[in-house]
Amino acid sequence: MTHPTLTGTPMHPAVTMYAKEVLDGALSRREFLTRATALGVTAVGAYSLIGIPAPAEAAAHANGKPGGTLRVQMELRSLKDPRTYDWSEMANFSRGWLEYLVEYNRDGSFAPMLLEGWEANGDATQYTLKVRPGVTWNNGDAFTAADVANNITRWCDSTVEGNSMASRMSTLIDEATGKARDGAIVVVDDMTVQLNCSAPDITIIPGMADYPAAIVHSSYDGGDPSDNPIGTGPYLPVENEVGIRQVLQKNTDHAWWGVGAYLDRIEFIDYGTDPAATLAAAEAEEIDMTYQTVGDFVEVFDAIGWSRSDAVTAATIAVRFNQLAEPYNNGDVRRAIQMAVSNDVVLELGYAGLGTPAENHHVCPIHPEYAQLPPQTVDGAAAKAMLEAAGHADTEFELISIDDAWQSATCDAVAAQVRDAGINIKRTILPGSTFWNDWTKYPFSATEWNMRPLGVQVLALAYKSGVAWNETAFANEEFDTLLTQAMSIADADARREVMAKIEKIMQDEGVMIQPYWRSLFRHKRDFVMNAEMHPTFELHLYKYWLDV
Repeated sequence: MTHPTLTGTPMHPAVTMYAKEVLDGALSRREFLTRATALGVTAVGAYSLIGIPAPAEAAAHANGKPGGTLRVQMELRSLKDPRTYDWSEMANFSRGWLEYLVEYNRDGSFAPMLLEGWEANGDATQYTLKVRPGVTWNNGDAFTAADVANNITRWCDSTVEGNSMASRMSTLIDEATGKARDGAIVVVDDMTVQLNCSAPDITIIPGMADYPAAIVHSSYDGGDPSDNPIGTGPYLPVENEVGIRQVLQKNTDHAWWGVGAYLDRIEFIDYGTDPAATLAAAEAEEIDMTYQTVGDFVEVFDAIGWSRSDAVTAATIAVRFNQLAEPYNNGDVRRAIQMAVSNDVVLELGYAGLGTPAENHHVCPIHPEYAQLPPQTVDGAAAKAMLEAAGHADTEFELISIDDAWQSATCDAVAAQVRDAGINIKRTILPGSTFWNDWTKYPFSATEWNMRPLGVQVLALAYKSGVAWNETAFANEEFDTLLTQAMSIADADARREVMAKIEKIMQDEGVMIQPYWRSLFRHKRDFVMNAEMHPTFELHLYKYWLDV
């Protein structure tokens, strides 16, 4: 059987089962799109399998008006090797010229970009990647399978400090060398790459859509990619003043392969972490769009007449303990502090109630494999008694956060409840320029985390033993084994059985206080078109246009 894709490739056998589950009401449309497109079905083909037309977003994108300058409020960060990107804003600037093999869309689907398509075999141990024909680098070189293989090989190098892409490509890596396994990445011909995984892996394609997966030229050897901006995208960086302004200009000397790229110029302007400064810029007509609007300012931007776009997501904040630091190497200390905090209260006080409470295990109800566990106990008196028994009745704990308004308010709400339980705690608020220098090393601090389409993805990035983004220093052999097992199970219902055990380990170990899943908001002027809020903060710049 074949599915209606651009390439006419064979359909993965699990997809028809997923489609039936949607029609029977057992599976949400979003979950179906994520599962089906990750296994090689195009979004159009996936929609057709469940008997509904694809959304009109593609038509709005294809019918844009050329020209104009878009001014976007965004915190601006220094660029570095993209595989070590640790903040979405880095990628959103470099998206102008560094593109991706795969794109994650608002409806939950994965779309081919520099790939034309892909196929997965029956047990997801082998992926065949089809390179999009006709793509060129802006220096005139042809984009081929060798470029794809080069980038995947770079991602697999876990010996590079901060390379979080290695966590996403673990089934292609030789554990002995920490690099790509012999035979894992095979260039079949100029337009085809074959990936041979060491075990079933449903996360390969979703991992390629994550923001550190920007595709670089074979000549790139590290550092700021804007210094020599060779890429396949339609724009070039013309200003890069970190903390002030970054600017992209249409590259009129490069025949871009895609549809869109209507804007002549995109200016990113940094107003710091105070939302009031962004509001003032909006009222002064200095900007046309916010990167995101947070907390009480959502209603304020509504009131000034800007258009609101929102996304229900698995974006969150982790108020985490670093288990390498005393006293947080003591599980009773972690569990006690966690027990003193009501996540419902933190959501209300820290994020104006604009989300849903979370359960301290970093798997969201919108993830396909989410397993519902019994509610945890919140008991300040019991928390205080547990600390006394652990010998820390008089210990003063310190909770560190960035000065970003909503993150600071969230940590204030956590600390207030801990203090109400009779536990000594102080708050330290650091400017971003200081905080991000050591974000993985603080003993007790908070970090914003983006959504990933699958629950297993963020667990592999943040909590697997020894990975680059493991800021908790959590290392649990049973957790690692179960996670590897879960990542090999294509069927989400079967994966959910394993996930229940994983979530319980996270809760029992007191890894963090993970208080809520936050809804995301963006505001823009009415003439900014096709720039709705993305669930993982991606700015698909080539889709945007101005109706002026």
